[in-house]
Amino acid sequence: MQRKEGVEKMLAEVSQANDKVIVTMHRKLQHRVEEVWDMLTENEQLAKWFPEMQVEQLKEGGKIKLAFHTGGKEEMTITSLAVPTVLEYTWGQDLVRFDLTQTDYGTHLLFTETLQQVTEQTPKDIAGWHICLDAIEALLDKRELSDPHQTWEKAYADYKRVFDDFEK
Repeated sequence: MQRKEGVEKMLAEVSQANDKVIVTMHRKLQHRVEEVWDMLTENEQLAKWFPEMQVEQLKEGGKIKLAFHTGGKEEMTITSLAVPTVLEYTWGQDLVRFDLTQTDYGTHLLFTETLQQVTEQTPKDIAGWHICLDAIEALLDKRELSDPHQTWEKAYADYKRVFDDFEK
């Protein structure tokens, strides 16, 4: 399934692995691995695409803090780290992982979220990650991301259908 936003982007792949749901997204970025890595791990760069998140300690067992608009806070733990190619951390009961591979065109970014369960919130969160990856790409390309809220609403509708179909 594809959606359009200037160029066509594939929606996340959703699969089952034992009792977990695995969501993966791919991006081909025309930038060096180190540039993409900095977007994921340097607080100055993070603030541009996910201002609520801040890396406290970039090491395995280190912490990433998330401050919600509603005032709530969450602390996530880095579970796997290989600078500059692997960053994995807890996200509530789930795991979020970024794998970066240097390629001929730049960097292949593989985003994976391993979900313990699918809830009503899941399509919203996955749409959010989709927009975050779009934002990272736009920032690296030094271009504006066109109307992120409208793009999120479209992505959410698409992901709602994906997860509705997945649960059938």
